[in-house]
Order: sequence, then structure tokens, then C-alpha cells
Amino acid sequence: MKVVAFNGSPRVNGNTIQSLKIVLAELEKEGIETEIVQLGGRKVFGCLACGQCSKTKNNRCARKDDEMNTFIQKMEESDGIIIGSPTYFSNVSTEVKALIDRCGCVSKSNGGNLLRGKVGASVVSVRRAGSTFTYSAINFFFGIAEMIICSSSYWNMTLSRDPGDVQKDAEGIQTFQVLGQNMAKLLKQLKG
Repeated sequence: MKVVAFNGSPRVNGNTIQSLKIVLAELEKEGIETEIVQLGGRKVFGCLACGQCSKTKNNRCARKDDEMNTFIQKMEESDGIIIGSPTYFSNVSTEVKALIDRCGCVSKSNGGNLLRGKVGASVVSVRRAGSTFTYSAINFFFGIAEMIICSSSYWNMTLSRDPGDVQKDAEGIQTFQVLGQNMAKLLKQLKG
């Protein structure tokens, strides 16, 4: 089993990736292979609504001027997907939004089965407020993609501003650990 985690923050050592690593550590304890993909700060563009993915039906976006098809392929090849995003004005980062829109269009245009039945989890970092909108945006994507949404003992978020602040958020750490444990259990039940 494999879980791919997308760091939607351009801060490669910020709170979002540190939060993802807490979740992934729990999955690795259970023998689940993990991979982190740096999405934030990468060259990705929004959906053009060109409709080509519904014509080609090859589980890929027609745009070839960025790395999105590599990311879509990683999602297709995984059993579980974690999308981590900082909270920017009460929503996901632009890179995460591009991933959601383009992968969502490709999936729906190809019969909706690209992500169906996979396990999805959101990880959110926020300075103070707006995290539930970010959490919802990611989970709405998982829901429409017919994925199984994994939860924790609280919403999957940390109150943290400066890089490393997540390490001071005991409740956030516990929430991410429980999320990793729950995701491992769910993946094993589905594959069992």
C-alpha cells in the first residue's frame, strides 16, 4: 500500500510539511509506503475548461506546460492521498486549487473512477482562523471524487504561523497522529 502526500505550501520546511510528516510517520509504523510531493511553489496552472480530457479519456490533462500530469499519475497509482495546505485568506493555496480542479476534471471526464474508493485525508495549517474552509475545500474534492474521507479526533489542522510552530501545538500533533493511525487502519481494512 502507498500513500502520496502533497505539500501545498511553498514553504518546503514550513508547518504544512511538518504536519504531513507527523501523519506519514504513523502510516510508516504500520508498514505503509509514503511519499511527499512538493506542490507549493511549483509551476502548475489552473484548468482551462477546454474539455480535451473528456475527448482523450486517457486519465490525463491536455495541458502539457506544467507538471500536473505527473501529480495526477501519482494520485492514480496510490491507495491513499493526503493533501496538505496552508490557509490563505480562508482557503487552499493556488497550487492546491489547481490540483483539485484539474484532477477533478480529468477524473469526472474519464468515468469518475480515477480516484474512486481511494482514502483521502486533508491536513491544514493556519495562523488563527479560516482553517475549516480550507479543510472543507479539500474534503469536498475527495467527496466528489468518490473517495473515502479519513478523519481524526478533531479537524485535521494545526494553529501555527512561523515554521516550526506546529511542534508547539500538542493538540495538533495528537490530531495528526490519530489521523495517521486511522488512515492506516482504514487502508488495511479496505485491502484486507
